[in-house]
Amino acid sequence: MAAAMDSPLPIVTRFAPSPNGRLHLGHAFSAIVAHDLAMEAGGRFLLRIEDIDGPRSHPELADEFRRDLEWLGLEWEEVPAQSTRLASYEAAADRLTERGLAYRCRCTRKQIAALPRRTGSDGFEYSGSCRETCGPADGQGPAALRLDIDRAMRAAGEVVWVDAYAGSVIADPREFGDVVIVRKDLPASYHLAATLDDAADGVTLVTRGSDLFDSTHVHRVLQALLDLPVPDWHHHKLILDDDGEKLAKRRGSPPLSARRDSGDDGLMLAEQLRLHKTEAGT
Repeated sequence: MAAAMDSPLPIVTRFAPSPNGRLHLGHAFSAIVAHDLAMEAGGRFLLRIEDIDGPRSHPELADEFRRDLEWLGLEWEEVPAQSTRLASYEAAADRLTERGLAYRCRCTRKQIAALPRRTGSDGFEYSGSCRETCGPADGQGPAALRLDIDRAMRAAGEVVWVDAYAGSVIADPREFGDVVIVRKDLPASYHLAATLDDAADGVTLVTRGSDLFDSTHVHRVLQALLDLPVPDWHHHKLILDDDGEKLAKRRGSPPLSARRDSGDDGLMLAEQLRLHKTEAGT
């Protein structure tokens, strides 16, 4: 007997800021995109605090984030912060290592940058690997954990992901080389933590800026290797400054909290961002 057709999964989106700096206009736009897509479909919008950035994380900023979202008129469900999920990151890293798909690496960024570049089967260049000099018997001391991308792709086979604008995309993360999945100084990289967290939270639609489009190749392969559910993706356009650069904490982009504290109308700002979203076709 044929199985009954599954009913469509409810739309679950998330906004996942890191408390290593104050939110800016770009964050507000990203949160509104995720919020509205969920609300329009009768779904759920989640807030997850990604607080494993070591000494750069400032717990007090999480409360400021909540005030910013409330000021914008958004409603959300909050899920456990990343700092409560460390065991899941360790378990996933161990699983990949035991399968021979990840290896320890003590190289510095300078050493990695000096590695030769190779040409992939599709003709583009990507970083060479240090796995010939690093590996299971690389000695003691602080080490990152890198995904052996060639072995990972063979183990995963051909996998596809779907973006709202790009359509179906075959995952090919070789441009990243052997990407770090556990940093020397942190319990997980963004790639591993965000992928595991989205699965744990039941996220069905990952919304984020177009600058993270390429990262999805890595995340989709990790999902295949770790037997995780596969969401859809919606990579939206970015808010740019007057110089045409994307807004960023490290560039000192004006924080939302300053506008909020000065008495600006958050609901009006949210509507302006929604208008921008419509005009940009996001």
